[in-house]
Amino acid sequence: MPDQPDFQPILNALQDKYTALNQDTDDHLYGLLYSKPITYWDYIQTDALLNLQIQRTTLPDEMVFIAYHQINELIFKMILWEIQQVAEKADLDVSFFESKIMRISRYFDMLTTSFNIMREGMEVEQYMKFRYTLTPASGFQSAQYRLIEFASTELINLIDYRFRDTIDRNTPYTHAFEHLYWQAAGKNHKTGKKSTLLVNFENRYKDEFLRFMEKYNTKNLWTRFKELPKQHQQDEDLIKAMRHYDYTVNVTWVMAHYNAAKHYIESGLGDGEATGGSDWKKYMHPKYQRRIFFPELWTDEELKNWGTNI
Repeated sequence: MPDQPDFQPILNALQDKYTALNQDTDDHLYGLLYSKPITYWDYIQTDALLNLQIQRTTLPDEMVFIAYHQINELIFKMILWEIQQVAEKADLDVSFFESKIMRISRYFDMLTTSFNIMREGMEVEQYMKFRYTLTPASGFQSAQYRLIEFASTELINLIDYRFRDTIDRNTPYTHAFEHLYWQAAGKNHKTGKKSTLLVNFENRYKDEFLRFMEKYNTKNLWTRFKELPKQHQQDEDLIKAMRHYDYTVNVTWVMAHYNAAKHYIESGLGDGEATGGSDWKKYMHPKYQRRIFFPELWTDEELKNWGTNI
């Protein structure tokens, strides 16, 4: 009949697809007769997702705290997904690189503005009660955020600035790991003793971190940028995107986090300490640790004043 759709081109394409996979096309088509139609809740796994918020107390605002941090982790996963595409792309070009950097930046822009949920979305009295049930856990222990850092820049830029002169590309990863900037938040470098916060974190993730550090040593965002032809490294839009990402992650977002933490920790209702026991001000404030992913894209004056003019 003339009004019947022509399925032959689709069938031919399916035949080509399954032949390439060494699969029987008839089996796959036959299976369609018995497969169930997809629904939104099955595809998104809504029921599973909404059952992951398990409170440790009866305080209502703890739900805000849990859900907010879970959302952050989902966004971190999306960021790592975008970075991986840059890392793995064989024929990397300016257009692709810039588009991915801006996607990542938008995620961090959203994370930055979302801190108002943390700052204004919980009663101080409730937070200062349920936070004690979190000890010694801390947002410091977000493994995905550490992976984002490893995938964004060369390892030397994540080393505590006090030890950078003693570390280079020939330094074993295990040694470099002990001198990452965030070790200062959970380790006394005079005694070498690590806090429970840091011990738990390393017991769970250190092996994974070391593998990831090595994997991204030659294909992090900064290294891949420097692989571009010199003329492409001068592309104004790409440089603007790189600078925006660097500043957003290492200054704007960090300060939003810092101010939200300060709002509660210095409320006068607690002991003024972070749940993990870290020196949270020196760990979080960018003027102390000077986390900078792409240092060569900033002027000497900008580097000198990093995190101070905010």
